[in-house]
Amino acid sequence: MELEKIMAELERRNPGEVEYLQAVHEVLESLEDTLNENPHIVESGVIERMIDPDRVLTFKVPWMDDNGKVHVNRGYRVQYNNAIGPYKGGIRFHPSVNLSILKFLGFEQIFKNALTTLPLGGGKGGSDFDPKGKSDAEIMRFCQSFMLELWKILGPDQDIPAGDIGVGAREVGYMFGMYKKLSGVHVGTFTGKGRNWGGSLIRPEATGFGATYFAQEMLKVKGETFEGKVVAISGFGNVAWGAAQKVTELGGKVVTLSGPDGYVYDPDGLDAEKIEYMLELRASNQDIVKPYSYEFPNAKFVEGKHPWEVKVDIAMPCATQNELNKEDAENLVKNGCMCISEGANMPCTPEAIDVIMESKMLYAPGKAANAGGVAVSGLEMTQNSMKLSWTREEVDERLQQIMKDIHNACVEHGKEEDGYINYPKGANIAGFLKVANAMLDQGVI
Repeated sequence: MELEKIMAELERRNPGEVEYLQAVHEVLESLEDTLNENPHIVESGVIERMIDPDRVLTFKVPWMDDNGKVHVNRGYRVQYNNAIGPYKGGIRFHPSVNLSILKFLGFEQIFKNALTTLPLGGGKGGSDFDPKGKSDAEIMRFCQSFMLELWKILGPDQDIPAGDIGVGAREVGYMFGMYKKLSGVHVGTFTGKGRNWGGSLIRPEATGFGATYFAQEMLKVKGETFEGKVVAISGFGNVAWGAAQKVTELGGKVVTLSGPDGYVYDPDGLDAEKIEYMLELRASNQDIVKPYSYEFPNAKFVEGKHPWEVKVDIAMPCATQNELNKEDAENLVKNGCMCISEGANMPCTPEAIDVIMESKMLYAPGKAANAGGVAVSGLEMTQNSMKLSWTREEVDERLQQIMKDIHNACVEHGKEEDGYINYPKGANIAGFLKVANAMLDQGVI
């Protein structure tokens, strides 16, 4: 009843923020038993303090295009919770960006970061600016204008942004360059930096690698591996790229990729040549996957649909939020899919999750499965602070161990009486308890 009151009040104070309310509700409904066992957490107001961000910065971003025309976008930074460490979370540039989406992402980031065991709080930022079709000079001018306002609240022990959708090494470079100019210091205030100036090996691939490693741990529970498994991946950005590489390396066959225009089905599976083409296609800034079917004639393009109708053993949604709905989940169950590992943030709708959980399928939520990106960001911060650079093998080994530890925490808190592992519940409880106990230790602030 207490949680219902909290949720009702949150809805009243944040009308229309659908994604944010969805994310909070998903966490709160899994905490009921834990809160009944720990009434002091409820009495201390930890939940009310955790679900509201510490602060939200909203600002205008004026910039000039190559023809001399001035445009104005809106910028945001949501600093959510720093109980266990400085705020940490990506910056997203996409026309869909609004406060609801960034609050949902920042809220999820609290628990994701806590699960990594690294001392990092949760935050998120971005703008409704669309980098697609813009010149390098236009993107540079936008990033520099964006940083003129944002730099004031950033720092290696305060708030450390990274990349996200629409923000890669190029955009991070332009933002870091302006931050360095304004602050007068060269410190690890951003992650996802270029290798020449403080970046870490495997950071671009890390989220996809991590989601694959988490799926590998889930499969072990059933005595299975990726070897010979058919895998559907959505998206074709960094996360999908990393997942496609690692799944292929582990013996799986990736048969789908997707974009806003639809998906491609390649029955032959991806190989090194096709993964390389995937990078070329993404670099072309077209944001569509249809040309893949021209390059590889055996591949079929399906317009305007997601790939979840394809018969596969493992599904890895790696595109965006709420991309996999109830009908998609029913198709996966009907086709015998045994495992879903979320590479994106909250890609499954609540109705889809109900279907998946009822089927007792292996299911890893994004806050656990896609924590590999922020994990390697934390490792990048460590390398920056020690003024050294680890090898690819060293970073990958640490990432694998972090994903194993996250899996073990989910099993510890999510194993039910019938032996089924409720990974969403386990991830929520493990992350929540770590942050809640830190908040209790630090008093009402």
